[in-house]
Amino acid sequence: MVKGRASGRALVCRAPFSFLGDVDMDTGEIIASGHERRGESIAGRVMIYPETKGSSSGCVVLMVLAKKGRQPAAIVLSKPADPNIVEGAIIAGVTLLCEPDEDLVASVPHGAVVEADAFEGLVRWLEPD
Repeated sequence: MVKGRASGRALVCRAPFSFLGDVDMDTGEIIASGHERRGESIAGRVMIYPETKGSSSGCVVLMVLAKKGRQPAAIVLSKPADPNIVEGAIIAGVTLLCEPDEDLVASVPHGAVVEADAFEGLVRWLEPD
């Protein structure tokens, strides 16, 4: 969706994610109450989650995170991306991969070092978790 290659530790979330409200714009830390990854930083991570949720302001949050160097390296979504996350990824220079052939939420270990390749539409394991 947004072409590029990026690598980093996988931040795998089983639930949908919103950049507005789920992440602190200053630190990149997940702050959503009850979120399985609460307290973890998205900075430099390859985020893998089923789909986006929520706000049209998510693109602004991604832009602010990028200005502070706290943006994810890549975003991988199981389902199609909404236009706002696409816009945010373009502005923030974040690789965005949507609808990969396999269920990466189920198969990628949280914390594994991976490369998201939006040119080829796949995610490669570089080292185990």
